Amino acid sequence: MDVLSLLSILFVLGGLFFFATATIGLLRFPDFFARLHATGKGDTLAVFLCLIGLAFHEGISLTGLKIVFIAVFMFLAQPTATHAISRAGIKSGLQYWKKKEDSE
Repeated sequence: MDVLSLLSILFVLGGLFFFATATIGLLRFPDFFARLHATGKGDTLAVFLCLIGLAFHEGISLTGLKIVFIAVFMFLAQPTATHAISRAGIKSGLQYWKKKEDSE
């Protein structure tokens, strides 16, 4: 196994790890904003790592360059979309989660 194949496998597995943790955060966190934070951060890093792993697998070619451009675009676009969704939640009146002790 050569070095590029090993790097490709490590990056894709790292991306899968962050996808899994983002999914756990989506299922376990208490409110909209915490869930959005978990998925926004986790999915952005997961997509970036998986696409970079695929670019390593593809090697130096036009397809590899396209994959890198897609990774950069996703790395810039996903946090912007997450911010827009959370801002829409705030403007629509969603309340933040509070502990029972904080509400007294």
